Amino acid sequence: MAERITIDHVGHRGDGVSSDHPPVYVPFALPGEIVEAESREGKCRLAKIDQPSPERIDPFCIYFTRCGGCAIQHWQPTRYQAWKRQIVIDTLAQAKIDCTVAPLVDAHGAGRRRVTLHARYKDGETQVGFAEAASHAIVAIDSCPILDPALSGALNAARAIAELLKPMAKPLDVQVTAADNGLDIDVRGSGPISTALISKLSALSTEHKLARLTRHGELVLMRAPPVVTMGTASVALPPGSFLQATAAGEDALAALVLQHCKGAKTILDLFCGIGPFALRLAAKAKVHAFDSDAKAIASLQQAIKDTKGLKPIKAEARDLFRRPLVAQELRDIDAVVFDPPRAGAQAQAERLIASKVPMVIAVSCNVQTFARDAKILIDGGYKLHGVTPVDQFRHTPHIELVARFTR
Repeated sequence: MAERITIDHVGHRGDGVSSDHPPVYVPFALPGEIVEAESREGKCRLAKIDQPSPERIDPFCIYFTRCGGCAIQHWQPTRYQAWKRQIVIDTLAQAKIDCTVAPLVDAHGAGRRRVTLHARYKDGETQVGFAEAASHAIVAIDSCPILDPALSGALNAARAIAELLKPMAKPLDVQVTAADNGLDIDVRGSGPISTALISKLSALSTEHKLARLTRHGELVLMRAPPVVTMGTASVALPPGSFLQATAAGEDALAALVLQHCKGAKTILDLFCGIGPFALRLAAKAKVHAFDSDAKAIASLQQAIKDTKGLKPIKAEARDLFRRPLVAQELRDIDAVVFDPPRAGAQAQAERLIASKVPMVIAVSCNVQTFARDAKILIDGGYKLHGVTPVDQFRHTPHIELVARFTR
């Protein structure tokens, strides 16, 4: 039976939240709305909107509410942007961190340049698309309007790969990245496959004009090494490599990092990946970059060799979770930049407060772990000068941020 609920606000995951105690979380509901919601198998579902918000707009995607990729397409942009910035404000306040939060930077740009499509087989049919919210069920899609046009061939290629591997009857994940010179695809989940199937995959990659096709990181066929431009450098992508979700997002984050590092002559870039910050910073400063991904470091090292006009720059493979840089290694450093995975950089933050590094630039994709790491730095003597939220995951609760700390 449906329950009539008044929505008070939108929560940090994008659900409408009632003012009841305990609160009720209703997906796709907006503040001020009166809705009817049903509970099924422990999940709340929006059944009907009795009184819609004047801020409600029509979603632009036909799969919205079924596909689990986007949480919010139905809210006016200005209210959506204010909500997303407020997530940062609220999270920092809960951690008792008082600082200025700058206006949200919209970094969606042309759209997402990397995507992971899921392929499943049901009742003899091949389904390729995204998972439903909080479910393993797949929503088969024909298009996705938030993707960069450079990914326009991704769905057709993923379907063809899934159909070819159908005899394996295994769930597949197809990661597609739009490189500067074509699509780079890595297929995971198939398990060992025959030589005949590998040969067919090779022919398929040629047919779809893929730059490269790999399976679990192992090369199937490469027409050209997939590359991306970072600053003045051209970097070869390792198979399945991490890349910022949008080109505009990378540019926005890098611009903030460069702005905050202005004047620094010796910089450490920690959790550097393939070098989106290091290669830009090295235009004006000496840089030493670290990351645990040996393949990413190898690509960065090659880009350094191939790029003229850079200041001295060194890249080194190192697990910064297990072996964070210690005070002695941090001597004579003007600035440290760190951009860790969602788990944050707790171990490194604890070593930084024992050092004399005058400036730390933190880049984060997780507000909660950023707040934890920021509290360590603040309690250890650093001053937080403000946070800039960056939205490259538009229509979702996910948010990036850049912050500057000094002693």
